[in-house]
Amino acid sequence: MTSSQNISSVLKSVNKPGRYIGGEYNSVIKSKADVKCRFAFCFPDTYEIGMSNLGVRILYDVLNKDKDIWCERVYAPWTDMKEKMEQYSIALSAMESGDELRAFDLVGFSLQYELCYTTALAMIKLAGIPLYSKDRGEDIPIIIGGGPCVYNPEPIADFFDLINVGEGEEVLLEISHLYIEMKEKGTYTREAFLRAASHIEGVYIPSLYEVFYNADGTIKEYKPLHEDVPKKITKRIIADLDKVSYPEKLVMPYVETVHDRIVLEVYRGCVRGCRFCQAGMVYRPVREKSPEVLCRAAKCLYENSGYDEISLISLSISDYSQLRELTDGLLSWTDDARVSLSLPSLRLDSFSEELMQKISSVRTGGLTFAPEAGTQRLRDVINKNVTEDDLRNAVLTAFKGGKSSVKLYFMNGLPTETLEDVEGIAKLGKTVVDTYFSIPKPERPRGLGITLSVACFIPKPFTPFQWEKQDSMEQLAEKQRHLKECITDKRIKYNYHDAKGSRIEAVLARGDRRLAPALALAVNEGAILDAWDEFFDYERWLSVFERTGVDPDFYTTRGFGLDEVLPWDIIDCGVSKQYLLSERKKAYEGVTTPPCMEHCNGCGANKLGGKNKWCR
Repeated sequence: MTSSQNISSVLKSVNKPGRYIGGEYNSVIKSKADVKCRFAFCFPDTYEIGMSNLGVRILYDVLNKDKDIWCERVYAPWTDMKEKMEQYSIALSAMESGDELRAFDLVGFSLQYELCYTTALAMIKLAGIPLYSKDRGEDIPIIIGGGPCVYNPEPIADFFDLINVGEGEEVLLEISHLYIEMKEKGTYTREAFLRAASHIEGVYIPSLYEVFYNADGTIKEYKPLHEDVPKKITKRIIADLDKVSYPEKLVMPYVETVHDRIVLEVYRGCVRGCRFCQAGMVYRPVREKSPEVLCRAAKCLYENSGYDEISLISLSISDYSQLRELTDGLLSWTDDARVSLSLPSLRLDSFSEELMQKISSVRTGGLTFAPEAGTQRLRDVINKNVTEDDLRNAVLTAFKGGKSSVKLYFMNGLPTETLEDVEGIAKLGKTVVDTYFSIPKPERPRGLGITLSVACFIPKPFTPFQWEKQDSMEQLAEKQRHLKECITDKRIKYNYHDAKGSRIEAVLARGDRRLAPALALAVNEGAILDAWDEFFDYERWLSVFERTGVDPDFYTTRGFGLDEVLPWDIIDCGVSKQYLLSERKKAYEGVTTPPCMEHCNGCGANKLGGKNKWCR
C-alpha cells in the first residue's frame, strides 16, 4: 500500500487537504519501469511556500527533462497532518506517485533558511529514515542537502550524506548519472558512491572529513580521511545562464500559494557588495540572462499558465544592465493581455519615474525599499551606498505617480550601531511623511501608509561581518524599545523581528557539527516548522542546548577571531577571505567600495569563470 492510500483516509480530518493530494496540472508523471533513477525533491516548508520557490521549479524541470530520471515533489505536512501521520504510522510520501521516500534512490532538500533545519529533519524522520547518516543502510536513499544555508553545512553535516554547494542544475544531474552508472555496472554501495561523488565539483561529503577542536572550543582543523578527497569544496556555478534550462510549464497548484505568479530570474549574483549580505557575496560572479531569452520564457510561461503577473527577480533588479530593453519587450504584449510586471528588489538610487510607470501600467500597489540603516555614517559602514536624498527622491516619485504605501526595511544590531543610528530610522520615516505632505494636496494620493520593518542583524558566513558578534538579547530589546518610543507619527507603522528567533538563527548559521545532538533532540521532541512564529519555541531551544552541552553565546555574542578557523572554512565560495578582511577594515574606517560595474574590486569570484561583464 502506498502512503497516498493511507493519507487519503485522513484527508477529511486535516486543514487544506489540497496540500497533499497531488495530481496537479503540469505535474510530471513517468513510468517507474522506464526510469533508472528516482529523485524526491523535498522542500522543508508547507506546500504553499514550496510551490512558490523558484529553485524547486527550476530543478524539478531540469531533472525531469532527463528521460532516465523521475523527480517528484515532497513538502512538509502541517502540524495536524503530522499528528495523523504519527498516529496511523503513515510515512511521508511524494506528490506524484504517492510512494514513500524510502522507495526513492536520491532524496534532496532545499535549505533556504536555518530555522527550516528542524523541518527537514522531521521530514526525514516521518519518512522512516534514520536521522544520522552513519545509521543508514544500503536500502536507504542517499540524502542530499543544498541551497543557501549549506555555505555553512556543518550544523547539519551529520544528517546529510551529500551536500551540493552552489548552483544545482548541473551537479544534481551529474550525481544522478553517477548513481545510474554505478547501479548498471553493479559497483554501487553507499560508501563507494559517496567516495566517487566527492570528486564532482561542488559536492561535499561530510563523512569523509574529521574535525578537530582546540581546548577553547574553536576549530583546529578539517582533515580529509583519504588523500583523493578535496581539502576544500569549491562551489559550483552555471557559466552561461542563457544556455541553462528554464521551465516552460509550471505545476499549477490546487491551493493558493504565497507567490501565485510567473517568476523570471533575470540574473544571478550582485554588483553592490553590502557588507552584511551573504547572498551578495556567495552568489557571485554576476551572470545575466539576455532580454531575448527572458521575453521568450515569459511568453511561454504565460501561455502555459494563465497567470496575470510576472515578477522579475534578482538581488537588485534595477542593476540589470538591460532592464529597459527587457521591460519594453515585455510591455509590448503584457499591457494588452492585462498582465502586470512587478520588480520586488528596487534600490533607492536607481528608482525612476519611467521605471515606476512600467511596473504600474496594469496594477497598483505599494513600493518597498531597503535603506537598512538610519544614518549615513552607518550606511557607509555597511556599504549600502544610498543617501537620504535618494530616499526622498524615490518616495517623491512614487507619491507623484499615485503610490501612497511605502515600506522601508532596516536592521538593528549592525556593527558600530549607536542609539543615534536607531533614532535615525524614526527620522527617515518622518522624512517620508514630510515628503508626502510637500506635494500639493490635489496632486498627492490618498491614504498615506508608511511601514518601517526592522530585522535583527545576524553575522552570516562569507560576509565582511562574519567575525562580528551579535548584539545580546538585552541590547536588541533596548534598541527596539527605544525606536518604538521615537516613532510618534500614527501614520508610521513599526514592525520588528523577535530577537529570540534571530538568536537561534545565528547559532544555526554560525555553528559547527557539535550542534547535531541539539537538532536531533529538538526534532525527537516534536520540533517542526520553526520558521513559523506560531511553532517556534524559544524555551525548547534553550532546553535542548543545555541538555546537549551547547552554549549559544559561543556562536552569537562571541566575536570570532580573525585568525580563527571558521566552521565554514571547508567551503570556497569564490570570494577570498583576504577580500572579506579588507572590506571589514574599510567598514570600521567608514570607507565605501564602489559597485562592480564601476570598478572591479578583486573579490576573487572571477576564478569561478562564467559569462559575466564585470570581473577582471
